[in-house]
Amino acid sequence: MRTIMLVGGVIILLILGKLFVFSKPGKDKPSEMKKGGASKGSNTGGGAVPVNVYVVGRETIENQIFASGTVLPNEEVNLMAETSGKLIKLDIQEGAYITKGQLIAKINDRELRAQLQKVTYNQELSKKIEARQKKLLNVEAINLEEYDVTSNNIRVLEAEREVIEAQLAKTEIRAPFSGRIGLKFISEGAYMSPGTPIVTIVQSNPVKIDFTVPEKYTPNIRVGNVVKFNLDGDPSTFNARILAVDPKVDENLRTLRVRAVAQNPEGRFFPGMFVKVLADLDANKKAMMIPTEAIVPVLKGKKVFLVKNGKAQEVMVTTGLRTDKKIQVIEGLQPGDSLITSGIIAIKPNTAVKVN
Repeated sequence: MRTIMLVGGVIILLILGKLFVFSKPGKDKPSEMKKGGASKGSNTGGGAVPVNVYVVGRETIENQIFASGTVLPNEEVNLMAETSGKLIKLDIQEGAYITKGQLIAKINDRELRAQLQKVTYNQELSKKIEARQKKLLNVEAINLEEYDVTSNNIRVLEAEREVIEAQLAKTEIRAPFSGRIGLKFISEGAYMSPGTPIVTIVQSNPVKIDFTVPEKYTPNIRVGNVVKFNLDGDPSTFNARILAVDPKVDENLRTLRVRAVAQNPEGRFFPGMFVKVLADLDANKKAMMIPTEAIVPVLKGKKVFLVKNGKAQEVMVTTGLRTDKKIQVIEGLQPGDSLITSGIIAIKPNTAVKVN
């Protein structure tokens, strides 16, 4: 009985402690304040992204392009035999300078000269016969048909003579232009056949400079413009004038082939040399240049972010020339636009921004 009364008393004490000790008015205030403080902090946690801005404007840029080129001879030809026969004369010295029309090689022509002599004798005889028949025709001692046969025979012999003289001309190989002799391919005494190479002649004053430029520069390349070039390993700068421009663009490389000409009186430039070409194109006085760090490459091209009404706006752009720090914008921007140049990684369209 006493145990039951003791348990009941403990229960009564616990109930009274709950009512008068743990339920006091000031006990719940820290919890409520803590809850209220957390809620207030969540309302003020968001903010604008600080960014740097570049105001877009127009400026003048020098339009220069660099290209790799090759030195070519002004004229070059591989001399070859046009007829068959033994090479009886090779009057050249490798590396020597020769003039236009100078005899280089001679093929045996004894047989052709004998044929020419035979035709010459027949021509002389035919002319004598024709002269006598003409007198007889005047007195009607012969008919006109006989005289016509003799006259025709004279013309046939003249044609045969021209054929033999043309064959004789093929036995002499002469320089088609002034230049320098290369290394010979054959020696005196060899048997020649049509197409047998003899020697190469190269004219290297002036020289040609061939180089290519991207197709977008096609409107800026004009015949007569002066370009500069340097030899590999030589700091000196030389000038060349554009001689011709290929009328079509290479469809595989999308490049335009250009040929310039440079004087070479001292023989400093050798055909086949590598050169670095610098072409000064027309300066662009109204170019819109922006910092390169403002460009964001994307799948469809390139984009930038502008500040409009306190928010970042995405704009697609088309670019052109590039320098070490800036890049030209051809389409997409207007002078006066506020271009974001920092914090771009953290920016999305319509993000609130704050200009530093």
